[in-house]
Amino acid sequence: MTEPNSALIADRYRLVERIGQGGMGRVWRGVDQQLFGREVAIKEILFPAGLDDRDRATLLSRFLGEARAAVTLSHPGIITIHDVVEHRGAPVIVMEFVRGQSLAAAIREQGRLPVRRVAAIGSAVLDALAEAHGAGIVHRDIKPDNVLLTKDRVVLTDFGIAHLADATTRLSHSGMVIGTPQYMPPEQLEGKRPTPANDLWALGATLYHAVEGHPPFEAEGLHALAVAVFTRPHRPPAHAGPLTPVLDALLTKDPQRRAGAAEAAELLASALRSSGPRGAVAGATTEPATLEPEPEPDAAPGPAPAPGPAPAPGSDSASGSGETPGSGGTAGSGGVPASGGVAAPDPVPAPDAETGRVPGAARPEAVPPSAPPVPTPTAWDPASTTGGGPRRPAPDLPTVGAAPVPEAEDLYSLGGKDRRTGGAAASDRRTLTRRAAVMGVAAATLAAGSVLTWTLTRDDPHGGSGGSGGAAGGGPAATPATVVIGVDAPLSGDLSSFGLGMRNSADLAARTANRTRHVPGVTFEIKALDDEATPAKGRPNATEFIADEKVLGVVGPLNSGVARTMVEPLAEANLVNVSPANTDPLLTLGPDWAAGTKSRPHRTYFRTIATDVDQGPFAARYLHGEAGKRKVLVVDDGSAYGSGLSSAFRAEFTKLGGSVVGTERVDPAESDFTDLAAKVRSSGADAVYFGGYYTLAGPLSQQLKEAGVDIPLMGGDGIYDQQYLTANPRAEGDLATNIGAPAEVLAGGGAFLTEYRQAGYPEPAGWYGPYAYDATWAVIEAVKSVAAANGGTLPEDARARMPKAVAALEFDGVTGRVAFDRYGDTADRRVSVYAVKGGRWTLVKSGPRTP
Repeated sequence: MTEPNSALIADRYRLVERIGQGGMGRVWRGVDQQLFGREVAIKEILFPAGLDDRDRATLLSRFLGEARAAVTLSHPGIITIHDVVEHRGAPVIVMEFVRGQSLAAAIREQGRLPVRRVAAIGSAVLDALAEAHGAGIVHRDIKPDNVLLTKDRVVLTDFGIAHLADATTRLSHSGMVIGTPQYMPPEQLEGKRPTPANDLWALGATLYHAVEGHPPFEAEGLHALAVAVFTRPHRPPAHAGPLTPVLDALLTKDPQRRAGAAEAAELLASALRSSGPRGAVAGATTEPATLEPEPEPDAAPGPAPAPGPAPAPGSDSASGSGETPGSGGTAGSGGVPASGGVAAPDPVPAPDAETGRVPGAARPEAVPPSAPPVPTPTAWDPASTTGGGPRRPAPDLPTVGAAPVPEAEDLYSLGGKDRRTGGAAASDRRTLTRRAAVMGVAAATLAAGSVLTWTLTRDDPHGGSGGSGGAAGGGPAATPATVVIGVDAPLSGDLSSFGLGMRNSADLAARTANRTRHVPGVTFEIKALDDEATPAKGRPNATEFIADEKVLGVVGPLNSGVARTMVEPLAEANLVNVSPANTDPLLTLGPDWAAGTKSRPHRTYFRTIATDVDQGPFAARYLHGEAGKRKVLVVDDGSAYGSGLSSAFRAEFTKLGGSVVGTERVDPAESDFTDLAAKVRSSGADAVYFGGYYTLAGPLSQQLKEAGVDIPLMGGDGIYDQQYLTANPRAEGDLATNIGAPAEVLAGGGAFLTEYRQAGYPEPAGWYGPYAYDATWAVIEAVKSVAAANGGTLPEDARARMPKAVAALEFDGVTGRVAFDRYGDTADRRVSVYAVKGGRWTLVKSGPRTP
C-alpha cells in the first residue's frame, strides 16, 4: 500500500507491517478488525511504470483471475482467500496468514533434505494439487519457492498464474510461456495449453531438487537448459533412494506416459514406507515470513569522516554475518509482470531501517548448513550462515519502499525476431524443425532474461560524473583508462534487498573515486551480475567477469555458498575478489581450520566482514563478563554452522573460568523440548547457549520459560530474526550475536548513510552496504597502488598484480580500519550483541572480536 500510517483497507483490514514483495505484488501482515483482530495477509497489485491501458487491464484481469481461481479452493494445503476488495483504484486480496519457511529456503539452509521428509512434502503437495485439479485449476508454477513449510502443514502458495482449464479466455496469449524453466516440462516450454500433467512434472522437479540439492536439469545458460529439457534424460538421482521411481515417473517427457496423480501418490506412499520410521511433519523445520526494508535512519548530527579513502563525505556500516534464513513464506506473494506478464515470484523481504537486514529470511549462507539465506525497530537484521542470514525486527508502522525491481524469469515469448541478430537469425530459424525452432527461440529469449548485468551510469549528485561515465581525472602523465569493478550479488529473488544495497554502495564508491579523481587517468565503472543467491550462478558469473579484460576486481558475493563456486575460477584467473558478506571460515582458513590447521586456499580472496569463527567467543565473553553467567548448558542443531558456534563458545567460556554443565544436540525436526527443559533445570545452568537457527531456538526458549526455567537463551545471528520474536512470546531477555556492527555506532556510518541517501538510490544500503563500499574502495586503492608502481599508468598485467596490492592495503574506511591478515580476513573484525527488550531486538554491545 502507499499509506504512510497504519490505515484501514475497506474499513476493516488494518496494515501492520510489510512482509514481502515480488514482481507482481506487495504483501502485508494485517488484522481483520471485524473478526476480533484475526491476522491476515493482504496483497496489493503493483503495476510497472509506463504501462498502457491495455497492459494494465491485462494485469488487472490476471490478478482478479488468481483470486477467483483460488477462492474456489478449500484445502489445508492451499492458501485460503478470505476477501477481494478494492482500495484506491487497485484490487487487494485478503488471505490466510501463514508463517513458515519456503522449501527453497530449507534447501538453501540445510542442503539436500532427507528422503523421508521429501516424500512427506511430496505427498502433501500432491494432495493439494489433486484438490486444485479437481476444480479445473492448473497451478503452472510449482517450484520450491512456492511450497511453504510450517510446523504442521505443507502449503502450496501463489496461484498467481493459476489457470482455469475450462476458461474461454486465456490470460497468457499464444506464444507466451509462463513458469520457471528449471521446473517446466517440454510441453509447457512449447507454449501448449496447460494441463495437470504440467504440475506433476514440476512437482517431480521440485522433489528432485529437494532430495538431490539441485534441479534435475542444469546448464550454462537457458538455451542449453531448454535443449536439455527437450532432448536429454534428467540426471540419475544419487541420493533419492526409494524416491527414485516417483522422480523418474514424474519426469517423463511425454505427458501421455507421465505418471498421473494416483500413480504418483502410490509411489510416494511406497517411498514413505521404505524410508524408515515415521518422523515429524514434513515442514517441521520452518522459517517464518520475511519482512521488508525500512527507510534508512537519518544520520546523527555532527561532523562525519570522509567515506573511504576519498576526500568525500564519510561512510556508514552495519555488520551482519552475510547470511539470512530463506525467505519465509506468507500467503500470497505474487508478482507483477515486468512487461505484459511475468510469472509471480515470491515476495522479497524488506531490510530493517537501521541495519538494512531483512527479518525472517534465510541466512544468505545457508545453502547447506554446512556451507544459506534473507529485516526492522531499533532492532537490526541478522544475516549470516552458509546460505542464509539473520533478519531484523519489523517497524511499528508499515512504510512504503521503492518500486520493485522486476525479476528476470517466468515469461518467455516463443517466436518473433531475435533482436540481437536481426533478420539473418530469423531466416536461419526458418530452416529448423518446429520443435527445434521452439527450442532455439525459447533459449534465446530465456537467455536474455537469465542474468541481469548492470552498468551504472547515474550522474553524481554532487556534480561529478557517474561510476560509468565520470571524469577520468588525472594529470598529463596519466594514460586514460577504464577499470571495471565487478559486483556479484542477488539482484532478484528473496535476498535482493541485500544485493541491491551492495550494488548501490559499490556504485557510490566508484562515483566518489571518479568525482575526486582519486586515481589519476582512471575512470571506474561497475558491472553487476545477478547470482540470485544460488550457487549454480556463481561459476558462470565468475567466468563472465574473467572474460572482461577491463575487470580488475570483483566485489561480492553475498552468500558463502555462492562464493565457494566462484573463488577457484577467479583465483585461477588472478582476479581479486573482496566480499562484504561471506562468513564461512573455510573460504579463508581452509577445510581443516576447525581441527586447528589453517591454510589459505585462494590468495585472491579477501573479505571486509568478520566470520562465524568470531561469534561464539564474543558471546562467551559477554555472558561471562557483562551478564555475569557462570554455568551454561550448550545446545546445537548438528549443522556445521550450529556445531561450529557451540564448539567455539564452549572453548572460550571454559577458558574464562565458566562451567559448561552439559551439551545437547537437537534434531531439526523436533518441536517438543520437554525433556531438554527438564535437563536444563536439573543442571543448574544460569543460561543456555544455542548453536543453530531461530526455527528451533524460538520454541526451545518458549518451552524453557513455560517449564519454569527462567534463564536467557543466547545464540548467533541464526536466531537474530524478527520471526524469533514473533513466534516466541517468551523471548524477553534472550540474546543474540550478529557479525559486524550497526552503521550508527561506527565513526563513518552517519556520513555514509547521508551520502547514500543524497545519491538517490531507491533501495536501502542494507546491512552489507557499508562493507560493500569498503570492499570496493579496497579494489580502487589497489588499482591506485598498481598504477603508481608503474609510473602512473596501469601495466598490461595489472590484474595479476592486484591480489598482492590488496593484501598490502591499510586505510580508514566506513567500517573501520581496512586491512587484511595473511589469510585474507579483515583485521578489524567486529561483533554485536542484541537483547530482546520490550519485544524488540536492541543493541547492547558492539566491539572487536577480541578484548
